[in-house]
Amino acid sequence: MSPGLQRGTLRGAFLPYGHPVVMDLTKLPDSEAKQFVDFAAGLVFGRGGDMDRLSPKVFLLMPRGMTGRSSAADEAQ
Repeated sequence: MSPGLQRGTLRGAFLPYGHPVVMDLTKLPDSEAKQFVDFAAGLVFGRGGDMDRLSPKVFLLMPRGMTGRSSAADEAQ
């Protein structure tokens, strides 16, 4: 398993405990970033959560019961 995928798996482990995860892929090439997005989408779907794009290569992975970014974050945009 690549070190990047190991880090992604570790981050994904926080979702079942109700912790949102910000996934920043800005330093990855597009082909690698796509693999992480695919992995994260499956993880979030399987856990009943949601995923929100914060910028082109930054995503918020939300556990079940979390409903998007806070209103303060939305107002800041």
